[in-house]
Amino acid sequence: MSISEKTADFVPLSIAVLTISDTRNLSDDRSGDTLVSRLESAGHVLASRAIVQDNIEDIRNQVRLWINDPAIHVVITTGGTGLTGRDVTPEAIAPLFEKTMDGFAILFHRISFENVGTCTVQSRATAGVSNGTYIFVLPGSTGACKDAWDGILAKQLDARHKPSNFVELLPRLNEHK
Repeated sequence: MSISEKTADFVPLSIAVLTISDTRNLSDDRSGDTLVSRLESAGHVLASRAIVQDNIEDIRNQVRLWINDPAIHVVITTGGTGLTGRDVTPEAIAPLFEKTMDGFAILFHRISFENVGTCTVQSRATAGVSNGTYIFVLPGSTGACKDAWDGILAKQLDARHKPSNFVELLPRLNEHK
């Protein structure tokens, strides 16, 4: 049997969810709730959850805290990816990336286009790797969170997905160190 034919076991990952918003709190954070519900339904573990305001240092400090925690495998942010003056999430997180995942944005926009048409160009969704941790930067709408999770993350964060997935790469993300 070849490696691609072997059946892998599910590996629950430890995932932190960060909502970036000047107006939301945990009681009305529908996008954060959507991500938590989906990751837990998939069998993953919510490692931590927070809400910070649209402020570069606040966002960067929270993400840095999580990527420095070896128990956290994935950070997913929601919010602050638009084009307005307060949308600063990509600017906050991009300097933390050791590697960017350009294909994530491309695939996200393809999936998003099916639901919101050309409005997808208003999002600056991105992803990368830092300190052995995957970071996914999503728009703040529940629809965008559903698109990203259902269309990309559910499969790529599942060790059983073939021919490859993010889980099997986790042990090798820090080979350069």
